[in-house]
Amino acid sequence: MSTFNVPTREEVTANNQAIFDNLEKALGFVPNLYATYAHSKNALENYLALSNAKTSLSAKQKEVVNLAVSQVNNCTYCLSAHTAIGKMNGFTDAEILELRAGKASFDHKLDALAKLAKNITENRGATDSEVVSNFLNAGWTRENLVDTIVLVGDKTISNYLHKTTDVPVDFPQVRSLEEITA
Repeated sequence: MSTFNVPTREEVTANNQAIFDNLEKALGFVPNLYATYAHSKNALENYLALSNAKTSLSAKQKEVVNLAVSQVNNCTYCLSAHTAIGKMNGFTDAEILELRAGKASFDHKLDALAKLAKNITENRGATDSEVVSNFLNAGWTRENLVDTIVLVGDKTISNYLHKTTDVPVDFPQVRSLEEITA
């Protein structure tokens, strides 16, 4: 069980309170993991700046990376959140399961992206050269490669924060791939 509380608006700095208010307006609630960043007076703002920074990847492409990375890191919170966001971006349940497994048989280009994200994460950045070549040969650019690596880092931060704090999941919780495919 988590020893970390999810801070309320009243328990965080004035700057974080303003961020909570903006999240409430945009999302309808403050996700527990975002609130957990607010234990630090700077981390929530810094993380959101990174997470919302300009990138060459579309929102849908970002979800490919988020799902593959969160699966490798076995982060139930992020898998649950990004399953919901993936559906909002047009992925079906079956496609989301494939993306979590680091592949996309339904789209050659997304398949190369999912395989790259999975390989980067599994190998802690020592990416297999064949995976990188396949990614570039699928039509992705070096800019996309760099932006994907940044996104892997972004998602890994949240995965690690949840794995360390184990705050409650406040999205429809997903089952493990092992349970689903068994």
